[in-house]
This record gives sequence, structure tokens and C-alpha cells, in this order.
Amino acid sequence: MKKEFIFLLLSGMVILSGCNFPSADADLKEKVQVSLVNTEGKEVGQATLSEHSKGVHILLKAEGLSPGVKGIHFHETAKCEKPDFTTAGSHFNPGHKEHGFENPKGYHAGDLPNIEVGEDGKVELETVSPAIVLTAGKSNSLLDADGSSIIIHEDADDYKTDPAGNSGKRIVCGEISK
Repeated sequence: MKKEFIFLLLSGMVILSGCNFPSADADLKEKVQVSLVNTEGKEVGQATLSEHSKGVHILLKAEGLSPGVKGIHFHETAKCEKPDFTTAGSHFNPGHKEHGFENPKGYHAGDLPNIEVGEDGKVELETVSPAIVLTAGKSNSLLDADGSSIIIHEDADDYKTDPAGNSGKRIVCGEISK
């Protein structure tokens, strides 16, 4: 049962790149552009977040990263001070749960599926997170008073270890605010 739930959850969140979202645009409520910077402050990509009835659609493109599987999460504050981005705070977690899709006490609203950076240092992610919204005033909104951020970590998220899935250092950050 647990594995089936995780599979359904991830299947519902992960949508292969190249898919169009005609129904997402039809009920679009909010759209936010996010600039992604590395630990040196250099822009390495962009993310577009758009809200619709199934959650927040995330389209992320970045380059200049080391190849491999990386954890990616929403964090609680829109503050990306280099070099370590700790100013972004902890994972976005308005429900006060533990971390990870495989954690029986989890998952954080800010947890996202791992990404895989290619040998060319590029990554593209297209997914929908049903756990968050962009509508201000809701408890699970990324656009609360201090905003939020999206962070790419140096290692893969193990989907179970609290508080951050053993995903390592923060290597890319993008501030999400109005």
C-alpha cells in the first residue's frame, strides 16, 4: 500500500518534459518568474511557476551544474544570500510534517521529485505540485509575507530522512515573491 501511494503521488507530480498543459492555462490564476543563481551569484537558469486547479505547475531550466541526480525543494523564505543560501530557511512546511515522500510522517509541502542533470550540465524539470498554491492568504501559499525560494541541492534526496533527505549543500537558489 505504501509503495503504491508513493508511486501514485510521484506519478501525479512528475510530468515528463515536452508535455503541454492546455488545461493548466485554461484556469491559470497566478504566474511567477524566478531567476536561479548559483553560489557565486551568477544566473544559471529560470523557473516559471503557474497556479491552476491541480496545484502549481513548475517549469525549470538550468545549466552549468555538475551532472547527476539532485534534490530540489521549496524553502520557506525568499532570501538567496550567497554563498550557501541558508537565508532561505528550512523546507517550506506549513503542515509541520517530516520530510520525504517515503516518510510515514511526511511529506513537506516543499518536497519535489529529484532532478537529473545531464552530462552537459543542463536540466529541465516540468512537474506539478498539488501541495502548494500561489494564491496569497492561503496557509500553503509560496507567496506569503516573506515569500519562498526554490533550491537545488548538490546530492539526491533520499525521500525519507528528516529534515532534508540527505541532499547536501544548496547549490542553486531562486527567490519567489510577488
